[in-house]
Amino acid sequence: MAANGSIRSSVKVQWEEEGEDEINDFRDLIQKGIRELEPSILDPRHEGTADDWIERNSSMVRHTGKHPFNSEPPINRLTHYGFITPVPLHFVRSRGAVPKATWNDWTVEVCGLVKRPTKFTMDQLSNEFGFREFPATIVCAGNRRKEQNTVKQTIGFNWGAAVVATSVWGGVPLRDVLNRCGIFSRKNGAVNVCFEGAEDLAGGGGCKYGTSIKVEFAMDPARDIILAYRQNGEELAADHGFPVRMIMPGFIGGKMVKWLKRIIVTTKESESYYYLMDNKVFPSHVDAELADKEGWWYKSEYVINEYNINSVITTPGHNEILPIMPCRTRSSYILRGYAYSGGGKKVTRVEVTMDGGEKWDMCMLDHPAKPNKFGKYWCWCLWSLEVEVSKLLNAKEIAVRAWDETNNTQPEKLIWNLMGLMNNCWFRVRTKICKPDKGETGIIFEHPTIPGNQSGGWMKNSASTPSINTASTASTTYSLSEVKKHNTRQSAWIIVHGHVYDCTQFIKHHPGGVDSILSHAGTDCTEVFDAIHSGKAKKMLENYRIGDVRGECESDGGGCPAEGEDGHVDGQEGEIESSVRG
Repeated sequence: MAANGSIRSSVKVQWEEEGEDEINDFRDLIQKGIRELEPSILDPRHEGTADDWIERNSSMVRHTGKHPFNSEPPINRLTHYGFITPVPLHFVRSRGAVPKATWNDWTVEVCGLVKRPTKFTMDQLSNEFGFREFPATIVCAGNRRKEQNTVKQTIGFNWGAAVVATSVWGGVPLRDVLNRCGIFSRKNGAVNVCFEGAEDLAGGGGCKYGTSIKVEFAMDPARDIILAYRQNGEELAADHGFPVRMIMPGFIGGKMVKWLKRIIVTTKESESYYYLMDNKVFPSHVDAELADKEGWWYKSEYVINEYNINSVITTPGHNEILPIMPCRTRSSYILRGYAYSGGGKKVTRVEVTMDGGEKWDMCMLDHPAKPNKFGKYWCWCLWSLEVEVSKLLNAKEIAVRAWDETNNTQPEKLIWNLMGLMNNCWFRVRTKICKPDKGETGIIFEHPTIPGNQSGGWMKNSASTPSINTASTASTTYSLSEVKKHNTRQSAWIIVHGHVYDCTQFIKHHPGGVDSILSHAGTDCTEVFDAIHSGKAKKMLENYRIGDVRGECESDGGGCPAEGEDGHVDGQEGEIESSVRG
């Protein structure tokens, strides 16, 4: 939703006159994205959902069907525009409907262990406090999760390697807001600062999205934690938290609450369902059953704060073919990618190996963002390496790893965990010799996975959850036109693998809320259902089967009946457990 005229005017003035401000350092890149990127659209797939008013880029890879909207850009587009990510290509992580917010009506409440509890309007936040603006990289803790899912199914959907983005963020320092409200000292109980969004979510029987950080983080000027209301020189987009959100550089995206409504200073950590049941890395032996039985969800030592070190190869792309002619074997090819490390640590080197780690070549690093005055680096770097084509011909695999200023580096092998988070093993691209056209030789490059429910990648999916039982349990058949009529709360049918399910009685129990079923009622949602549901959920679905589809059933991949939040809900009879996390 648009800000008022005075805010728009101030944005323009700052853009043109700030001079030394970081926004101008990246002005050309931001303008390149605005100028070259195709317009966002009202996607027909949004029809019938609570988000049908939001324009989005049509190239984004969807992970949870029609609703809620969770997406990442194709990896070849991620770094195409350079160091700054165009807003429409910034990954989106949402657990429910986007609030329809207005600047003039929005308030942020600061309460709890403060002397002066206050509700701030957006005009107060933008006019009464100092303004900070700087580039920062946001990383979802689930970046590269699909690699883990191919080894063994986690309880999260198939994020690829493009769940990372860099923007110039602007807003109000959190410590200034807390000081204005008179935050108590730690000895008087102020140990944690909790953040709460505006969404009405279904998790835990109904709650807001929330998280928390230690007060030392919140009050540290070196951390640059802000209440952000600008992204790349403009007001926030709806998907990214308009009118205000938290930005915590160096922390995982799950800490950066969008559509911020409340800041609560407390002694205890957040008690939000989503803080307790998400964004944790457990030891590899902990599966869902053990986590529930032994209470692993409530162990705070497994909470993720800062993201870890990581690097990815973006060029060559998946299935890219490099034609090889005798005259080209002495020519060169440029490998490219990105690398980042959390907590403000600078990436100091990136290395590539083409012989399984026996020998490593140092890459060129592009670090256009300056450190803050405390020496913190909040952004990714882009790397490149020029290699001889003859070396690529002899290589069976290209792998990359990064190092940071504390000499952290990436593990060689994948370390599986229940939620599929923080995957940072060497990123490997495999090569094969092929003859694509007219008999000439070429090198084809293969990434480990393709995001979402797309097939492809050299990793073999040995951990697919069990398919739905296709043995006939119902003799009744229905035409597609008949199923399409059942798209209301009073009668909600869906199709999965050619079978018809009546989910009407399950609507009120679904962990993702009513819209998660109604937005897909009357449709074939096989593709997405398979992508984001556990074996347990698939077995439970059989309780609602009423028949089969008459004739050919074509899935449009447009949605599923049980997309849910990052839900982890147990103990409800007949419940479909959502596997959508992080």
